[in-house]
Amino acid sequence: MRIARGETMTQDLSVHHHPVHPLFLPTIQRAAAEYALSNEQIQFFHEYGYLKGIRILSDEQVDVLRGELAGLLDARAEERDLFYEYNSNESGDPNHVLFHALGAWRIAPGFHDLLWHPAFTIPAAQLLGGAVRFWHDQLFCKPAHHGGVVAWHQDYSYWTRTQPLAHLTCWIGLDDSTRENGCLLYIPKSHRWPDLPITGLAGDMDAISAVLDNQQRREFEHPVTVELKKGEASFHHPRLVHGSFANHSDRSRRATVINVMKDGVRSASNEPLLHGVPVIPPGEKVEGQFFPLLSDKQTQG
Repeated sequence: MRIARGETMTQDLSVHHHPVHPLFLPTIQRAAAEYALSNEQIQFFHEYGYLKGIRILSDEQVDVLRGELAGLLDARAEERDLFYEYNSNESGDPNHVLFHALGAWRIAPGFHDLLWHPAFTIPAAQLLGGAVRFWHDQLFCKPAHHGGVVAWHQDYSYWTRTQPLAHLTCWIGLDDSTRENGCLLYIPKSHRWPDLPITGLAGDMDAISAVLDNQQRREFEHPVTVELKKGEASFHHPRLVHGSFANHSDRSRRATVINVMKDGVRSASNEPLLHGVPVIPPGEKVEGQFFPLLSDKQTQG
């Protein structure tokens, strides 16, 4: 699919289920063992619900993605039509800006090819325990001085239209992420909690308190601070409660997120799983153009 705009054309990259750009070629050619997690790392993930400090991108790769992101922050109309969601400021408050969009992989070659990057797919296959299928991507950007919050939430609360729960999130920093500029925070072991009602993604960090019991509220007294260097990532379980505070620092905090599922997850909805995507009837396997297979576990060594 191509969308015309004057003399330019925007291609929907979702038709390509393989890398289309040489950005990740040198790393694809490296041995799979270089990207594999240790048994200790995998055990830690299953015990606490997260794993942080995993190097995914080189500085050169970060620079390319930052360049693509700059264009996506001011996307043309035909590019916005390819996003599943596009929120210039999800908070609605001009003093607390949170750019949040789903679907960059359909528009920008670097964000498209990142999905097949073995530094991501190999750990993902290990943590899921099987073949990795794409769910959707996200961009989160907090500008310097007036960046907004991402309120405490569980990812799977937004994903119950797919079952069973066999999902994984990878959060990749495009800037150094610190306490000062609004890094991720995790509530360790909260992946063992049941599904919580949705209480909102932007604006109110305390909204989740209304759906917690007293013991769960006490767990928020000691969150894990996930400070990362640019190009580093953290993986977390879809039920792990996480969020991030505002950015009042002099530095931006940009990130891309890859959400995946174990191959075999099925639709549980009569509605499109993502905006603009054809309906997959309940009970049928999630697959096709918009949900490509990223890796088969048997290829991971």
